[in-house]
Amino acid sequence: MQISAAATAYTDHLSQVRRLSPATVRAYRADLNDLIAMTGDVPLEVIDIDALRDWQWVATQNGIARSTLARRTATVRGFFAWALEHGVVSSDPTVRLISPKRGRTLPTVASAATLSHTLDDMRRTADAGESVALRDAAVLEVLYGGALRVSEVCGLDLASLDSSGGTVRVLGKGSKERVVPLGAPARAAVDAYLVRGRPSLVADESEAALFLGARGGRLNPRTVYELTRRTLAPVVGASNVGPHSLRHSAATHLLDGGADLRAVQEMLGHASLGTTQIYTHVSTERLAAAYRLAHPRA
Repeated sequence: MQISAAATAYTDHLSQVRRLSPATVRAYRADLNDLIAMTGDVPLEVIDIDALRDWQWVATQNGIARSTLARRTATVRGFFAWALEHGVVSSDPTVRLISPKRGRTLPTVASAATLSHTLDDMRRTADAGESVALRDAAVLEVLYGGALRVSEVCGLDLASLDSSGGTVRVLGKGSKERVVPLGAPARAAVDAYLVRGRPSLVADESEAALFLGARGGRLNPRTVYELTRRTLAPVVGASNVGPHSLRHSAATHLLDGGADLRAVQEMLGHASLGTTQIYTHVSTERLAAAYRLAHPRA
């Protein structure tokens, strides 16, 4: 089988069987397209360890980040493991392919006081009754209150809410469903949006979506990225903040407040506890910074 045909079959498998997100599938396909651009559309069987090392070496010379190199390695490892399992190749050349170690990048985290002040300001602005302002306040409260991903917030339906229980049902990565609690401010913001905001945004194509765009369709993630950048960048002093900054902040604040690590893992929808543990590093480093500033013998 030619490598291009194998790549198409593999990404179809990722999308339809493993049910990875469209963004993840696109990233894997882009990696494989880059490999094809270097090797040509040859039979997959002829790709050996030397070809893969050359591919990574060229990327290194082009200044590709270590995190991207690590993802490329993971892409071809998964690709050849799938090909071996399905009889497309007789051996796996990636068993000797070394993945570069990733440098740990700590997420941007706003303080609890800063976020509380910012969200309270948004609520006061929304109280004027403008539909979009009410929606924006509710979106940010749910992102932070539920520690949700932007795709999860945009994917919420009216039926996802359980107002009596104060929870929301979320469809996460890999179509895994979980139930997440929302705090009182988030519930109040959503209620205000449902009563005074959403009705004026509804259009024929609105269907069951909870959060609507200005034209009545389901809210677009790009709109949420712009909202969070516009709202948070001035208060955290960083230009690259986005919806994930609220998720990172929520996880860190939960652990700072004494929440159990496994409970936070379940709330975030992480498959691995190791993914959640980065937030313990964030909390520890903040503690160390406070110690250095305040302790007389630091």
